[in-house]
Amino acid sequence: MEYKETTPCIELVPFIHSFWEMKGGEHDRQWERNFPDGCPGLVINLGDTCVTDNGSVAMEFGKTYVVGTMTSFKDSFIDNSTHLLGVCLKPATFSNFYNYAAQNELTGSTIELDRKLSFDIDRIFQNPANYLNQFYTDRIRKQDNPLHSILKDIHNRKGQLTIDELAKRNYTTIRQLERNFKEHIGITPKEYSNVVRFQNAMRIIQSEGGKRSLLDIAFECGFYDHAHLANNIRRHTGLAPTQL
Repeated sequence: MEYKETTPCIELVPFIHSFWEMKGGEHDRQWERNFPDGCPGLVINLGDTCVTDNGSVAMEFGKTYVVGTMTSFKDSFIDNSTHLLGVCLKPATFSNFYNYAAQNELTGSTIELDRKLSFDIDRIFQNPANYLNQFYTDRIRKQDNPLHSILKDIHNRKGQLTIDELAKRNYTTIRQLERNFKEHIGITPKEYSNVVRFQNAMRIIQSEGGKRSLLDIAFECGFYDHAHLANNIRRHTGLAPTQL
């Protein structure tokens, strides 16, 4: 399998993590698992029909799909005819480009976009990066991110701030915070913080290579004990910590 990412142009950096492309290799025929990262995305299928969402969705050639914020793992079947091109948006930036739906209506789903909102497949084949940069630069509806300061707090503290602390630090109420998160991200601030905390723990587990105990990592990442950490990882990945 061949996978590559491209950084968007400078005007889009506040809104988009990357453009990505995946092509199946000659001998590929396996399920590929993606883990939650708190980001929504868009994907166009440039190859044969690709089965995703653990087998429940078939993405067809030439069609564009919106992928809502994930709360659990998602498997896609990759073979030698797979060719996907996607956009990884930053959290709470979907509405900077689209007036489509509140994010909580898309959570955990892969949904075909209306044709008028879809990518132009002929232009994508000519020059994917140039086309996507122009497509999104032309689509910017607003420059601000209403959750910017709150998201910064969550990431700076690696998901370990309580929701009450988040609300107080950002001069808002818990109810308003939850309303804004559901609208712009699709999940609650507690769920989003759990994803950030999980991602941090997974990075440590993968980079330490078994040199540290799960209990030590659990305490560093704000979990009660190693069982709490293991359950969190299993919920997000379907795997035990030793399988990461």
